[in-house]
Amino acid sequence: MIEKKAVKELIARVGSDKVFTDREYLLSYSYDATGMEYLPDAVVFAGSDEDVAAVIAVCRRYAVPLVPRGAGVGYSGGALAVQGGVVLVFTRMNRILRLDRESLLAVVEPGVVTSDLQAAAEKAGLFYPPDPASLKTSTIGGNIAENSGGPRCFKYGVTGNYVLGLEARLMSGEKVRLGSETIKNVAGYDLKSLLIGSEGTLAVVTQATLRLLPLPPCRLLFRVDFSSLAAGARFVQRVIRNHVQPSVLEFMDRSSLQAVYAYQGLPLDERVRAAVLVEVDGSPAEVAEREARFEKMVAEAGPLGRERAGTFAEQEALWATRRSVSPAIARLKPKKINEDIVVPGGRIPEMVAFIDGLAAEFNLCIVLFGHFGDGNIHTNLMVDPDDAAEMSRAEIVLDRIFKRVVELGGTISGEHGIGLSKKPFMHYQFSPVELELFRSIKKTFDPDNLLNPGKII
Repeated sequence: MIEKKAVKELIARVGSDKVFTDREYLLSYSYDATGMEYLPDAVVFAGSDEDVAAVIAVCRRYAVPLVPRGAGVGYSGGALAVQGGVVLVFTRMNRILRLDRESLLAVVEPGVVTSDLQAAAEKAGLFYPPDPASLKTSTIGGNIAENSGGPRCFKYGVTGNYVLGLEARLMSGEKVRLGSETIKNVAGYDLKSLLIGSEGTLAVVTQATLRLLPLPPCRLLFRVDFSSLAAGARFVQRVIRNHVQPSVLEFMDRSSLQAVYAYQGLPLDERVRAAVLVEVDGSPAEVAEREARFEKMVAEAGPLGRERAGTFAEQEALWATRRSVSPAIARLKPKKINEDIVVPGGRIPEMVAFIDGLAAEFNLCIVLFGHFGDGNIHTNLMVDPDDAAEMSRAEIVLDRIFKRVVELGGTISGEHGIGLSKKPFMHYQFSPVELELFRSIKKTFDPDNLLNPGKII
């Protein structure tokens, strides 16, 4: 429990309108999308860099754990107060401080919602590509903490590819400015990149300088249906090799399609075993050329069906199926264990077949969809937490999945992070020497283990 004098000092330093210990506040910030719950001792809403420095100082003085938190929509437990302490919420630090058309960059506070930045950039004729599924609620600080991605990763990369610079507070209270406003910068160790994806375990980010691109003036979206996921994978590989240069390559397997169509009350063609979404963007001439190449690939593949969406409304209608997966599968079982494994693109059919085999062997409902272009398979184990036998089978299946992913040259997380949920599987991907290096880095930044303790390692 946090000492009363520590709470009093927090109120004195940052104001009573920012510090809360009421049970309703503690409950509201005790969970995330994993469904796990850990009650903090206090919730503090940061309003400025000075507030962050003050909270760090109090936590250090009283040896209180400090957990940075954005919107709390993470799937790995990275923003949960597993050892109690203070949850430091950044949703009030939500200003876009600068939008520079000449230098193609934005300077933002960590509480800026991802879609708000995208909308502001587009009004200026600019483009911020990272697009996690939670973009309408997730914050830039959370995206940086997890190095979030999204459907456009294949062409444009993840959040870390757009972070030029960071301002952060160390647990010593000192402010550091890492990176710069330039695309090229190889001076010294790349500490900026070390913070990206560190899940708030090394420092507290208070400001980010982000790279922007010119807004593509034209965009087309296609859906192509296949009789097998392997056929869809072969099609995707041909699209890549023939320089169509898609910005999005998404897939939905039979299980996710069945769930979505049932959710929407629509009939599904029984022959369809996989749906592939392909988006191309660029100038009108570039898009026309890419569409011609793409249509040639479609004709050669002989799919079960295809759709073309040129207008915004048509594209939103096509995306509705993909975006409906999460609410649709929520109807299948009370709890969703959402993993985000990644394998080399050519191994997706093999990995999916392996998971389907496990689902049959252990009598589990497993729904798959994801990013075909970068090998990211969202693996959803639908379970009943009150069914001890089913939960035990799920644990065995998860262990086998993560082990197989690494055997295929993949990684146990593509964009959700490690947090609490994947920590037990880190030894599959990292050697004892590498894990000890992680611990050494953590100790250098946070010698008293107060900053988001219990995560990753």
